[in-house]
Amino acid sequence: MQEVHMVAQGKGGVGKSLISSFIAQYLQPKTAELHCYDTDPVNPTFSHYQALNPKVVNILTEDNNINTRFFDDLLEDLLNLDGIAVVDNGAATFVPLMSYMAENDVADMLAENNVRLVVHIPVTGGQALNECLKGLNQSLQTINAEFVIWLNEHNGKVEQDGKSFEKFGIYQQYQDDILGVVKLESFSADTYGQDIAQMTSLNLTFEEVKTSPDFRIMAKNRLKKFKEYVFEQLDALPLTDAEIHHEPTTE
Repeated sequence: MQEVHMVAQGKGGVGKSLISSFIAQYLQPKTAELHCYDTDPVNPTFSHYQALNPKVVNILTEDNNINTRFFDDLLEDLLNLDGIAVVDNGAATFVPLMSYMAENDVADMLAENNVRLVVHIPVTGGQALNECLKGLNQSLQTINAEFVIWLNEHNGKVEQDGKSFEKFGIYQQYQDDILGVVKLESFSADTYGQDIAQMTSLNLTFEEVKTSPDFRIMAKNRLKKFKEYVFEQLDALPLTDAEIHHEPTTE
């Protein structure tokens, strides 16, 4: 692989699969080969996006226990295949994945093989904020990688004592490892909210929505604007290896 984009968070229900789909759709036109993986043994939502052709990584034994050795197959792909990978990791496998990556020096191994690792961490507002911050802290401590933080404000703003995320202690401490922050604001539930919910329930990409009979003209237009809102934030980040290493030089 040229690079690996991994989505991870120990807290469930924070939009990991949705964010994985956004990342995959954003990267798809930027690479000749896009490889998507879903490692969630409980809710393999990402695998349902047929347009992205995700591969399910089964890490359960016959007794429904997690065997981290099964991550070996995934790592083989990440080291040997060409292109860019997007890996959606479920909440149930978060702790085993962190342990596997630490014990096997996965980040360093990828780096030694010239594979860039970018870890995307969703953080949601509301009651789940503290638990999300714990997952974020564990990831930052465990993985030697670059990070993108996704602030999902569907359940409330990501704030503490009136402070924005950029003023949180954890952000200040690890700022050098963080490529940037993507904000998913809470849009009107009656319009944008309903459109996004319908798109995700049908496991459709933005391109599929354009031709889907399930969406009316105004809904398609709102989702087009939402796509632009997300992708413009990604455009502002040094998200792909090509953007970092192959920028045109100026005299």
